[in-house]
Amino acid sequence: MQRNQSQQKIVQSESQSSQKKQKGRGYTTYLDVAIAIGVFLGVWQLVFDLKVYPSFLLPSPAIAFSRLLTLAENGSLGLAVGATLGRLVAGFTISVISGTIVGLLMSNFRRFGKTMSSFCLGLQSFPSIAWVPFAILIIGLNNYGLLFVMVISSVFSMMISTYNSVRNIPPIYLKVAKNMGVRRVSLLRSVMLPASMPQMVTALRQTWSFSWHALIGAEMIFGISVGLGELLYYGSEFSEMNQVIATMIVIFVIGFVADRLVFQRLEDSVRSKRGLMSQFTN
Repeated sequence: MQRNQSQQKIVQSESQSSQKKQKGRGYTTYLDVAIAIGVFLGVWQLVFDLKVYPSFLLPSPAIAFSRLLTLAENGSLGLAVGATLGRLVAGFTISVISGTIVGLLMSNFRRFGKTMSSFCLGLQSFPSIAWVPFAILIIGLNNYGLLFVMVISSVFSMMISTYNSVRNIPPIYLKVAKNMGVRRVSLLRSVMLPASMPQMVTALRQTWSFSWHALIGAEMIFGISVGLGELLYYGSEFSEMNQVIATMIVIFVIGFVADRLVFQRLEDSVRSKRGLMSQFTN
């Protein structure tokens, strides 16, 4: 009894120590990011003061942030962010669901998987902007065209990642489950998906990145729908570099927040539950 209690205390102390280390790493990461941003702003202000470029081509940080506040006050920024994030969530969801389903089918049917893997790799390397003329002519200048460009640019990444993550599951897991009488549907739900979860989370992160890049580029070229890409487009058309830079700042902030507060934490949580964080804690 005393031995079990001592073992439990050791496990609890190790868990608390691991949590403290993770918090410490989190604070250090945010501090490093703050320092990097401060250095970047300092260099930006220095280049502006030295007049390397005319002020209308490279405004100061104060001018850019002033334009950012103006866009926020007149409501343009809020509408643009809301519209872009709405499209992003819709397209990202479609890519994840469809890519995961097809990737699982690829892993369960060898001939289909080999054929589709080559097909997906070829289309994954296809530039997302190259899909825009096709979408405009076939679908039109509307939200459905934007969704098409975003999904077609990111879904193949999810397919390939799902396919590879399932293929990399140790065969012993599947053999043991089959010997215990686990059927295909239960095997997928109880063995294959949990075993491939760490790589699947990384796949989500990558799919998000492809979706985000494709959406902003498509919005800029479409130029007819409210969104962050539209703000970039009209800022460029009217030579308002302060609006272009202000919009770029918003795009960076959204990307950074989504990566650090959502996907990074999800990935760390999954890896920690599977004992994969120990190699980074020392």
